[in-house]
Amino acid sequence: MTLDPETDLTFSRDIDARPEVLFACWTTPEHIKHFFVPKPHKVTFCDIDLKVGGRFNTTFEVEGNEMQNTGVWLEVVPNRRLVFTDSYSEGWKPAPDPFMTAIIDFEDNGKGGTLYTATARHRSAESRQTHEQMGFYDGWGAVATQLEAYAKTLR
Repeated sequence: MTLDPETDLTFSRDIDARPEVLFACWTTPEHIKHFFVPKPHKVTFCDIDLKVGGRFNTTFEVEGNEMQNTGVWLEVVPNRRLVFTDSYSEGWKPAPDPFMTAIIDFEDNGKGGTLYTATARHRSAESRQTHEQMGFYDGWGAVATQLEAYAKTLR
């Protein structure tokens, strides 16, 4: 994958959990609620139909406000890669104001863990800049930290 620094944000981190455990965390609604948004925010609802074109819908509570997110899976490679977007909802219904496409890669790091890479692709440099200013690195980094801590409870 060729990244465009004008429109893409990405980071990688070694996580002390196997790719299949992280994949299960990302694809199971009960697991999503434990890591998907930086604390103290929380996921209050998650509905997943894990197939290309299937739904990936979440509801967050952020500072007392409810935020609903609807999206679809674009690519599902078990234990290796997940790609989802808010550009569409289930049934390929276009979103009125899409924000990003996310790519989550899980690569065995040869040390019993995973090289975890999260990438957010945006429609424009302005959207990318907005996401970075919103705290992409801190927020997605916190999610990775929470994911690792939660995954360790599943061993």
